[in-house]
Formats: sequence, C-alpha cells, structure tokens
Amino acid sequence: MCAFKSVALGFYNHLQRREEVTIDMSIRTKCYQLKHCTYDCSYHIVWTPRYRGKVLGDAYIKQELKRMFKQIATWKGLTLYAWHIGDEHLHLYIGIPPKYSAAYIIQVLKAKTSTWIKKRTKKFPKGALWGRGYFVSTVGADEVAIKKYIRNQQHHQVSMEQMKFL
Repeated sequence: MCAFKSVALGFYNHLQRREEVTIDMSIRTKCYQLKHCTYDCSYHIVWTPRYRGKVLGDAYIKQELKRMFKQIATWKGLTLYAWHIGDEHLHLYIGIPPKYSAAYIIQVLKAKTSTWIKKRTKKFPKGALWGRGYFVSTVGADEVAIKKYIRNQQHHQVSMEQMKFL
C-alpha cells in the first residue's frame, strides 16, 4: 500500500487543480494529480528539421524554441524536465497529462514552433520546418540516465569532418 503525500502547486489547468504527489516507495517518484487520476506520464521525444539540415544552430532560434516550449507547456499543463536543441535535432524530456496523447502534444509543439520561428526569422522557405517523423519513448526507472543523456548531447555531436569513413 502506497502512502500519498500531496503538495499543492497552485497551478490551474482548465479549471482543474493539478497537484504534485510523492509516492512513498523504495524509489521516490513524482506523480501528478488531476481531479480523478494520479499519473506519471513522462516521455523522451526527439525530432529533426526537414531534410536534417543544420538550421537550429543560431542562438536566437534556440532561445525562441525554449521560450515557445515553456509557453506551450504552461498552456497545455505539461512539465518540461530537460531539453537539448542541437544543430540538426532536438530532445525533450516532458511530462504529459493523460488527457493528451503523445502524438497530439508533438503535433502541437511542432506546429506552433514552426509557425512562430518562420514568422520571426524569415530565414526558412515555405513549407514545413520540421520533418514528418519523430521518436517517442516512455521514461520509467531510467529517468536519471535519460536526463544525463539529453544534457550531454552536445558532447555526442560529431561533425562530418570528424567522422572517418571506412
């Protein structure tokens, strides 16, 4: 039997109170609570710009993407745990309430950020900024490993000049 200890966040999502809950178990886990459910739905999401171009290298674009992610997270009641915006792909570690599917949230994130970035910068041609696909994975017991992986992404990036082809 789990003992629940709730801590109010003071966050209202569509007039429903969202609370952070700590479950007393061998591993301390953060859960969230809506009116009729307690949940911990965390995802690791990765997607790329169209044609895998290195178009995300500009500091202004990275700053705008982070700002947009925060705004969308507030709007939809998401929790951003970690992110990395590389030159040709981005990683998000995000908590999504169970009332939304991961596919819907990815659609919203990609659509809103694409429209906003293309309006603000005028660098990109007409059409989609983001590629059609994405990677999504649930995050369970390896939460610390996923956070570390995302934070160390810049160390994993290898330029084409550094790669040695056999």
